[in-house]
Amino acid sequence: MKIFVAGASGALGRPLITQLRAAGHEVWGMAHRPESLTALEKLGAQGVKGDALDREAMFSLMAQIRPDVVIDQLTSLPASPFDLPKRLPADRTLRLEGGGHVFAAAKANGVKRYIQQSCGFYLEGGDGLATEDSPLKINAPGTISDSARMYAALEERVLNAAPMEGVALRYGFFYGPGTWYWQDGAFSQHVARGEVALAGEGRGVFSFIHVDDAAQATVAALTAPAGTYNVVDGESTKIADWLPAYAQWIQAPPPPRLDTQEALKLLGEEGVYYQNELSGACNRKAEEVLGLRPRRLVWLG
Repeated sequence: MKIFVAGASGALGRPLITQLRAAGHEVWGMAHRPESLTALEKLGAQGVKGDALDREAMFSLMAQIRPDVVIDQLTSLPASPFDLPKRLPADRTLRLEGGGHVFAAAKANGVKRYIQQSCGFYLEGGDGLATEDSPLKINAPGTISDSARMYAALEERVLNAAPMEGVALRYGFFYGPGTWYWQDGAFSQHVARGEVALAGEGRGVFSFIHVDDAAQATVAALTAPAGTYNVVDGESTKIADWLPAYAQWIQAPPPPRLDTQEALKLLGEEGVYYQNELSGACNRKAEEVLGLRPRRLVWLG
């Protein structure tokens, strides 16, 4: 198949290109910077310079390439998770407006299937793990709600794409080479400096996914039934359990602890909510349909 990947140079984009090429697909990868295009071409993709916020350019590109499938991995994330609140407006604009241009161009040019990056960690799981039927946390405080509403809009768009087939992949927190959550990643640097504290009970449950495993599931989604899939690991864990193990894995001191009142003063309502109210996600559907076999979290191994 001919595959067009928007946002192809990110942490997931590069292993995704590698696996798509290994599966025999013709891959066109869109990026903005010349060095990113060079990297994509070294992986065997046709590099395409493009700006998703330029609607006319997206229609022109799609008419030229005429792909069978579009994979939307557009993001505008900062180098450090600590800077995420400042970057979120630009990220939402790129995903909603820029992704909207890619989506509209795909639909206008007869693309058969559109695969959309979504979120597997801002879900309403209640007392258990969230399923594909679980809604996003649109009533959470601050930027969590903002992000959840963005993902909800992306899912609504792609799942109502007929006659184009829509797939929403709810990825967990990415870890692995090139991500925040790796030994040389930004999150590790913050943990090593003692800048990541446990807030309150730390009962929030996190679901991660290695970028190589996420790429495998995305390749499988090319031909799987349309719909929503939670692409997460099988070890959803409370932050009170995984953060100390993570610190030990990178040979950092144990994270400091804050009681709830201290955390509210230092981190605000959003920070306390983040560490105590997130729901992990169930990956059963992705295992059964996409053949997902996520590796064990290295810091829990």
